[in-house]
Amino acid sequence: MSKREKNVVFKKLLGALGVGGPSVDTVLSNPSTYPGAPLTGQVNVVGGTQDADVEHITLGLVTRMEVESGGNDYSAVADFFRLTVSGPMRLAAGQQLSIPFRIDMPWETPITTVYGQNLRGMVMGVRTEVAIARAVDKGDLDPVHVHPLPIQQKILDAFAQLGFRFKSADIEHGQIYGVHQTLPFYQEIEFYPPQQYAHGINEVELTFVTSPQAVEVVLEFDKRGGLFTQGHDTYGRYTVSHHDADTTDWRQVVDGWVRQALDKRKSMPGFGAPAGYGQPAYGAPGYPPPGYGQQPGYGHHGHYRGHGRGHHGGMGGMAMGVAGGLAAGYVAGEAFDEIGDAFEGGEE
Repeated sequence: MSKREKNVVFKKLLGALGVGGPSVDTVLSNPSTYPGAPLTGQVNVVGGTQDADVEHITLGLVTRMEVESGGNDYSAVADFFRLTVSGPMRLAAGQQLSIPFRIDMPWETPITTVYGQNLRGMVMGVRTEVAIARAVDKGDLDPVHVHPLPIQQKILDAFAQLGFRFKSADIEHGQIYGVHQTLPFYQEIEFYPPQQYAHGINEVELTFVTSPQAVEVVLEFDKRGGLFTQGHDTYGRYTVSHHDADTTDWRQVVDGWVRQALDKRKSMPGFGAPAGYGQPAYGAPGYPPPGYGQQPGYGHHGHYRGHGRGHHGGMGGMAMGVAGGLAAGYVAGEAFDEIGDAFEGGEE
């Protein structure tokens, strides 16, 4: 073998090992977005020291979730949305490309940022995969900050105004019974109750399942036991329209949801609901009616979910003066300081 042939083989070997190969850098136009909103940017590609056959360049929205399987709980990292920005192409040595992209965030995308600060425990990003010669380089992870939609923000504001304190947030793998989901997981935002409710509940878990028309609000109340009774969970499901964000007294509505859960007599659907409330769940036969969006949904109770119980299927501005104890649970910039370790530690 001649010296030239040896150099070619050596360069191919280095390319296969990622040495002297193409470099890829994904740049987001703005890392902040909302459920249902676009996330745009460009993938900048620079050819390496030799020509390369790129099989594909794919972007994936990545997050970490809690999974229960066979009685065991563990954390897993997975893509929940993928977009191929380039198919097969020949990338010449030193060639420079800029590939624009747009990701329409799924409506059910979990919230990661509230009141301008990261929710502790929530990590999400865009990961770039480049496939060359059947070898996939997953590349770097670019953080994405998902802010609440107006209706979600109003409900979070109401919990804060009522004195609820943020406890934690995570993503649970699974499906909520009776709720249409397009993603294989749901987010839980947990709160400690204020004094006026603490006699009856230990904590509240809030889940938003969002669609273009409405938001399903699912609440799980961990109720305290009495002298002769054991504690138990109470569930509430409420359908609210995006149109009602600025026309409803959400503090009063959320207070009603909580008090309804505290009163066992209000465990039946629609019991004690104020006039104009108590709609069927969105998507039920004959619903929504003409003019939907004029009234927020109020009362549906039943067993919908519960940390592995009832799971089905396979693997986001308010005035700072109102934030109070809720904002105390958010940590600015903390989540992505350790995002590399967080993701690598959860991957197989």
